[in-house]
Amino acid sequence: MISGAPVILSNETGSFPFSVLAERHPAIIRQVREAIPYGPQQHLALDALLDSCTKGVVEALPGDSWEAWGIGEFVGRSWFDVPWLWSESYFYRRLLDAVGYFGDGPWRGIDPFRPSKLAELESRETDEELAALDELGSLPVEEQGAALLHGSLWGNRADLGFRLSDSDAEGRDAVSDLVADDSDAFWSSVGGTLAVIADNAGRELIPDLLLIAHLLEHGRIERAVLHVKPYPYYVSDATTADVVDALRRLVRAPGEAAAYGRRLWDAMGDGRLDVRAHPFFCAPLPYADLPDDLRAELAGATLTVLKGDLNYRRLVGDRRWPPTTPFAEATGYFPGPVAALRTLKSEVITGLDAATEAALVGAQGQRWRTGGTHALIQVRP
Repeated sequence: MISGAPVILSNETGSFPFSVLAERHPAIIRQVREAIPYGPQQHLALDALLDSCTKGVVEALPGDSWEAWGIGEFVGRSWFDVPWLWSESYFYRRLLDAVGYFGDGPWRGIDPFRPSKLAELESRETDEELAALDELGSLPVEEQGAALLHGSLWGNRADLGFRLSDSDAEGRDAVSDLVADDSDAFWSSVGGTLAVIADNAGRELIPDLLLIAHLLEHGRIERAVLHVKPYPYYVSDATTADVVDALRRLVRAPGEAAAYGRRLWDAMGDGRLDVRAHPFFCAPLPYADLPDDLRAELAGATLTVLKGDLNYRRLVGDRRWPPTTPFAEATGYFPGPVAALRTLKSEVITGLDAATEAALVGAQGQRWRTGGTHALIQVRP
């Protein structure tokens, strides 16, 4: 990977990363508190976390992984003065500790974000999106694939954490707002084994699964490996339990959606669709630091697709790159062909041509980077 661009911090008042730590994280704590009937112990711990994340400093955490992930370097420093990617991941780990997710009591393993995830799966919007599959079957196969690829891309607008800080984002017309479109390279790169590093559950995970089903059904790939988080992370990030919920939602749906769900269910049973949950997917580190076992696994994929904004930040490095930095250079370290499907919700960006950047800045200043109204499909074959 090329280097030299400064790492993004959160200590500039008024910046987007600052707003995430100062505004979004407190909102997430309130959401968790209201969604689940926790007891006094959890409420006291959430109060302490709220005070710490807005005014306190990084504290030590149990577990060898956090030592390996660099916590010793940051203990005693303000959350706002450490790398933004690191402090966000640290917040979610602290949140899980506060509600007893890793403890030995009755709250062990209870996903604090599950009520929101389930509500999204059962929403009217999900019903409408699944009903649209009945019309999709009348299109030529190539058009079906293109529609499902864009469904997977724009499904990222359903990110629950993002909507907490920008409730109007999903209603905007973003159909034509691709800042980079390597769709042709995507279709020429798929085949063999497809690795998909998932982002959000619910209404984003379902389109990801539908795209996988299409690729399997039409012989574009032989098998797919879906990489999810080993435990809850970033509000709506997908875990194995969320994959199960999504498949159950599909097979219960009317019409063509159930057929998609059944094909995926069968693919799970015969190994053509596999689910993995490596601990590194909850690490506060860029993918340049992939552990050897995960690096070797991804090296064996014909193409690895990374979904969403957080995965993009980890792929290219959460740095203030000049937007014209070539995507291929920023991802040159990755162990195999790689594609990014991302709705823009943070400042980091690579791979733009100068004319596109100038037009975006001229029309919107820098808002296009963080508002969820623009997206990209980037491929390094």
